[in-house]
Amino acid sequence: MRAAVLFDAWTVFRKELTDALRDRRTLLVVLLSSVAIGPLVLVLISTLVAGMEKRAEAREIVVQGLQHAPSLRNYLERQTYVVREAPADFEQQLNDSKLGDPVLVVPANFEAEMARGEAPTVELFSSAANQRAQGGAARIVRVLRGFNQEQATLRLAVRGVSPALLEAVKIEERDLADPATRAARLTTMVPFFVLMAVLYGALNAALDTTAGERERGSLEPLLMNPTSRLALVLGKWGAVASVGMLIAVLSALSFLPGQWLLKSETLAAMFQYGPHEAAAFIALLLPLAGALAALLMAIAIRCKTFKEAQANTTVVVLAVSLLPLITVFNQDGEAPWHRWVPALAQVTLMGKVLKGEALSAAQLLPPLAVCAAVAVLGVWFVARTLRSAALK
Repeated sequence: MRAAVLFDAWTVFRKELTDALRDRRTLLVVLLSSVAIGPLVLVLISTLVAGMEKRAEAREIVVQGLQHAPSLRNYLERQTYVVREAPADFEQQLNDSKLGDPVLVVPANFEAEMARGEAPTVELFSSAANQRAQGGAARIVRVLRGFNQEQATLRLAVRGVSPALLEAVKIEERDLADPATRAARLTTMVPFFVLMAVLYGALNAALDTTAGERERGSLEPLLMNPTSRLALVLGKWGAVASVGMLIAVLSALSFLPGQWLLKSETLAAMFQYGPHEAAAFIALLLPLAGALAALLMAIAIRCKTFKEAQANTTVVVLAVSLLPLITVFNQDGEAPWHRWVPALAQVTLMGKVLKGEALSAAQLLPPLAVCAAVAVLGVWFVARTLRSAALK
């Protein structure tokens, strides 16, 4: 009996997989979402990092009224900064994000107040809506603090006071994060895009093999065959899960050649993604692909049309999209319950892989058990629904 069920399930699996691969939309999703996602994501990240590095190396400062502060100009030039005159309408350009650098405004009485031993006020203009300008504001503040420290040292030296008296404690910063961990901070979106590629790849196949067949009127004749409902559902689920698993494999492997497109030498040196990391990604995504296939089929089997199934499965798409954000907003680190939540567990563990951490059995078993339970329950629910008289 079991052999007959497995044989029938294999027959249905081959038929459903052939139909899925004939669908041009499915093939397009496979190619675009899995093969191209690795190079595309890495190119976007490296472009961002390369732009940040270029602005940091440019060492430019935009100033208005620097002619009133020869001492400040001298300090900036000694720090190898290139001074550019601010445009007259710099405030409007900062608000419109047309100007990518903060603007330093020097008052006309700068040198006079410095000569009297007073502290002149300079204004640093930026905009929270302008990310490029906002990111450069901290760099300008550090330069001005260096100017303050130099001036204070000179004034103390003139009065015969040792500048060392101003530093009661010496501070030495140490970064405990290794290069792989620092690179993982820049590549946090990589697991998310891989996860979404698997979801959308399995989505169309799951809807087409359930609600799609029901809408076309081909599901009822299929149920009239002597094949058991369990064999029928197992074959359909196997085909949908195979499509999702295929996308998971292609997505994970796409990052291997995708590293060749990295424009930032710093990121290329830190981002270590080899066959070991690709294998870890695949091991984490394969069980999830099977669970998502069963869950999507369970939701779609109750729908009469393809569009109705699309609307109902939006809940799953939204949940899978939002759950990984917990790792972004949670500032307390990983919690034990994260490993028991599908999608969140996979994103968390893929992040550990990018950091170069080894995954233990205690970390892998919870998400594997949950995915297996979801897959079993989903297949059981679809088979139970097909046995009922609800299909008319």
